[in-house]
Amino acid sequence: MTPDLLELAIVIPTFNERGNVAVLVAKLDQALTGRNWEAIFVDDDSPDGTAQAARELGRVDKRVRVIQRIGRRGLSSACIEGMCATAAPFVAVIDGDLQHDETILPAMLDALESDDTLEVVVGSRFVAGGGTGEWDRDRVAKSAFATRLSRQVLKADLSDPMSGFFMIRTQIVRDLVPTLSGIGFKILLDIMTAAPHPLKFRELPYTFRIRTEGESKLDHVVAMEYLIALYDRMFGKVVPVRFAMFSAIGALGAAVHFVVLGLLFRGLDWPFVTGTIVATIVAMTFNFFLNNTLTYREQRLKGARALIGGWVSFCLVCVVGAAANVGVSAFLHNVQHGDWRLSALAGIAVAAVWNFALSSRFTWGRY
Repeated sequence: MTPDLLELAIVIPTFNERGNVAVLVAKLDQALTGRNWEAIFVDDDSPDGTAQAARELGRVDKRVRVIQRIGRRGLSSACIEGMCATAAPFVAVIDGDLQHDETILPAMLDALESDDTLEVVVGSRFVAGGGTGEWDRDRVAKSAFATRLSRQVLKADLSDPMSGFFMIRTQIVRDLVPTLSGIGFKILLDIMTAAPHPLKFRELPYTFRIRTEGESKLDHVVAMEYLIALYDRMFGKVVPVRFAMFSAIGALGAAVHFVVLGLLFRGLDWPFVTGTIVATIVAMTFNFFLNNTLTYREQRLKGARALIGGWVSFCLVCVVGAAANVGVSAFLHNVQHGDWRLSALAGIAVAAVWNFALSSRFTWGRY
């Protein structure tokens, strides 16, 4: 590379990592001595001021840049934005929690620069010389299970497809962006499965470190996002993942409806109509909050005002959907005089599409 040309961008997706910003940049500076690099912090509007900490550092170090995302969240989508924001021919992704080993970045870059056919270099915990550090047995088992699942959709025999630490030719990412799902937290898996041909890769060992600042982002919702990302790669072209989630939650809501109605009507001897009204409200509330947490996590509503307004609009949409359900079912049953179950299913399908389309637009699309 020409000495004054930018070689490498390191994309660092962050959320509540203020205490790690300066430490990580100092570690990158030490590891990449003699190389032309930049660090791009992509922050999902952290309440702890992570973006501001990066901006303050960027005033004295021109290699540090910040993308502060407002109103959207997600690790994979943050990585995509960061990777598309650089002019460097190579881009690496590394966590902002200091658990990845930045000292192997020069070896990753050397590998890509010395072999024009090589497309991706992955930091692996599971090749000789690598390790998971002080993970407990439960986390090791969960990671192994997730790895086995990911190999069902991969086009490559990666030892660590769950790795969030890798380097890639930037142009490959730019070409793949229209086909990336941006769902979940494993952007490497998204890239490897979206590529039209198996990407040529190399794995370099590293040992996973202990987090010293901030808090882990690995919660049950993140695990759910991983399963969602796998579903999207396997079946998303047939049934879009968001519609599948919305429908599954709708089915759970129907179960909640019947449980509540049974308790009120059979258990407490309430009038059937009164019980049905209460059960319907409870089921719609259940559906609203679960969709807000899972289906629309990146657009989820926050704050009392937004949640109340969203709940009202969601209930109104569902009321109209229920009317459409009854209308379509009755029409088909009266016209065809066939199996009543087919008429009922048609009504449910129409209501599901209506509820999904309208709530996407008027409940989660307007905030």
